[in-house]
Amino acid sequence: MKTLFPLLTLIVLLSSCCKKNAEYLSVDGFAQGSTYHITYSIPDNINNPDSLKKIVQENIVLYFDQINKAVSGYDTTSILSRINRGENPKLNKIFLDVFNYAQQIYGESNGAVDASAAPLFDIWGFGFKNKVPVTQEKIDSIKQFVGMEKVHISTDSTLVKSDPRITLNFNAIAQGYTADYFARQFDGMGIENYLLEIGGEIYCKGVNAKGREWRVGIDAPRDGNFIPGEEIQAVIELSGRGLVTSGNYRKFYVSEEGQKYSHTIDPETGRPVQHTLLSATVIAENATIADGYATYFMVVGLEKAKQILAATPNMEALLIYGEQENMKSYETPGLKKMIVGSAR
Repeated sequence: MKTLFPLLTLIVLLSSCCKKNAEYLSVDGFAQGSTYHITYSIPDNINNPDSLKKIVQENIVLYFDQINKAVSGYDTTSILSRINRGENPKLNKIFLDVFNYAQQIYGESNGAVDASAAPLFDIWGFGFKNKVPVTQEKIDSIKQFVGMEKVHISTDSTLVKSDPRITLNFNAIAQGYTADYFARQFDGMGIENYLLEIGGEIYCKGVNAKGREWRVGIDAPRDGNFIPGEEIQAVIELSGRGLVTSGNYRKFYVSEEGQKYSHTIDPETGRPVQHTLLSATVIAENATIADGYATYFMVVGLEKAKQILAATPNMEALLIYGEQENMKSYETPGLKKMIVGSAR
């Protein structure tokens, strides 16, 4: 949900399936301030394919609305917005799922991915509010009420804050969670082959219309590369996993002094990160985890990301780093085997 969430991913679908095959259908649209592309096959055992098509089309709108009403920071009626205003609404399953993932990734990242750092994103202009003049004094004052250990879920399914000034922002995982949420619904309808791309976050399962794993292009993280698919760094094949890219080349601002500020904020310093890592593409068991770890790597930088990957089984990554005019890449061994094409 990154339109909802300002962090834009860098993945563009290279559609290996085509509409000539009647068994496979594609649905494209605009939601959550971004685009989505969904491709799926009609199961062989469906007696009424037209009925399933209609159900899928109608439910897409429903699923987006369910996500928005739970964790959108831009929908003023959402559970998240009400919590951030100081209200105490009852939490539904979607909110609880996203919150629990946020707590998990907060712990695994040693606080580098922190949903309670929302006020820091706000003052830099990458959150739900307009940018304000940033001083070290302001950062220090905000950091007093930042930290996911300061919030928990009560036995009656409400959010308890240790400080009323705490606000939350699920930018780092919410759109990945959206892809996973759609996947669970498709599974429930008996759909076995699908690719879900929502704002760049991807979860896919089964095979495409050619009977092969799904093919996805990863954009080169070049400043000014605002059109997904225009400049591809690599093409990979995958299935049964989530894939997310995080980077700083599409979302940043330049100060009056000419300083470029990344939209990735380090909660420890309260400031935009400054390192050579330009983008991180992560493949994990689901898109929520991939989303969180892509952000994690963008916070800690290249060398730390490589150390984390070496110690994390069942996770692959493509890390692009260096200067714009001299980009380099690091691929995990597993990801190297998945590459089927490259612009290099």
